[in-house]
Amino acid sequence: MTGTESVDFPRSSKYSMDWLKSCVSGGANALWLAEWLTEKMPLESGMRVLDLGSGRGASSIFLNREFGVQVWSVDLWFGVDERAQRIRDAGCHGNVFALHADARSLPFSQGFFDAVVCIDSFMYYGTDDLFMNHLARFVNPGGLVGIANAGLTQEIDGPIPDHLARWWEPSMACLHSADWWARHWSRSGVVAVETADTMSEGWRKWLQWQYAVAPDNSVEIEALRADQGRNLGYIRAVCRRRPDVTLDEPITSIPVDYEHRPVLSE
Repeated sequence: MTGTESVDFPRSSKYSMDWLKSCVSGGANALWLAEWLTEKMPLESGMRVLDLGSGRGASSIFLNREFGVQVWSVDLWFGVDERAQRIRDAGCHGNVFALHADARSLPFSQGFFDAVVCIDSFMYYGTDDLFMNHLARFVNPGGLVGIANAGLTQEIDGPIPDHLARWWEPSMACLHSADWWARHWSRSGVVAVETADTMSEGWRKWLQWQYAVAPDNSVEIEALRADQGRNLGYIRAVCRRRPDVTLDEPITSIPVDYEHRPVLSE
């Protein structure tokens, strides 16, 4: 990757920079984050993996090519046609399957996956207190769930720091620290947290990638340079579905019988 090479990501460095730029779907380098996540999330050939919030499919292709896993590439914002063509061109057809679906309404059977990977999108839906109970249904007991995304090095509990105010938007309230995710998942009671940490010098990787793919994004670049990693960075977290816990059954409808009663008292 000319201009963005890093000794920290030997697997990712094999992929063409032009190819990766052609499938950018967010503000992070999906391959860097996927490689960093899988250091703590062992994947084995033949596993069935859900790549949730997969964007335009770069991370799904990476997971299949690097680890020999079958990948269901699911995204809500990006359609399947372009993603499916990219998958075919990468030689992954038959092992990577593009689907359009909402993370809150997944079309899979219970225990279908050995692992769930989520690269730079989990914060948009996973902050819901009930979401992990929903997601865990699709993972085998003992299976893994892992995320890697932009986040905070520490929670911002008061006013937004002045040097971030111009960049910060209300929707960025979804950004959290690794410790926050560990507490959040532990409270669900259905998973055991195995890893929750912050990338060393992650803010520099974030900034480096912005220079490579969005050099005109001066507001974000200036915020990162001013922050110097005090608040912004990359976080990852990995948990395992607890086999000793029975998950709550989803409520899809509650049957009731109507009984006529006078609206007003006599």
